[in-house]
Amino acid sequence: MLKNIQEWVFVFIIVGAIMLIGNWIGYSVIPLKAAPGMICLVLICILGLIIHKLVPLKIPSIAYIGIIGFVVTIPGVPGGEQIVKWTTDVNLLAIATPILAYAGIGIGRSWADFSKLGWKTIIVGMFVLLGTYLGSAVIAQIVLKIQGII
Repeated sequence: MLKNIQEWVFVFIIVGAIMLIGNWIGYSVIPLKAAPGMICLVLICILGLIIHKLVPLKIPSIAYIGIIGFVVTIPGVPGGEQIVKWTTDVNLLAIATPILAYAGIGIGRSWADFSKLGWKTIIVGMFVLLGTYLGSAVIAQIVLKIQGII
């Protein structure tokens, strides 16, 4: 268990640093200003992963991470307002970029397993991505029209 925690901390430090740099380049938020929020997010993730390992239920770790994040930011929870204040300096897209890159590396490492799924999986994946993109575009168009922006 200790080895897992060490690996998680190492990975989160690398990803957190990449996120801070992306936040700085893309959103002009100085890394020192966003660092407390990033540390909070990393600690919440690590705590969720530890709980996932300790609890014998077959619940995904992301559920634990989401619940912890929700609970610590409820108004009235001690320190919750400060966590919200710190994490507002970390932009969502700065977080998404390294996570998606890591997912791509993960798929690339197991390309042999991915290729065993067959050509039908690739076609279904392409339709899923296309549908997600088009669905997002349609929703954005509707919302922007309603707001009078376009």
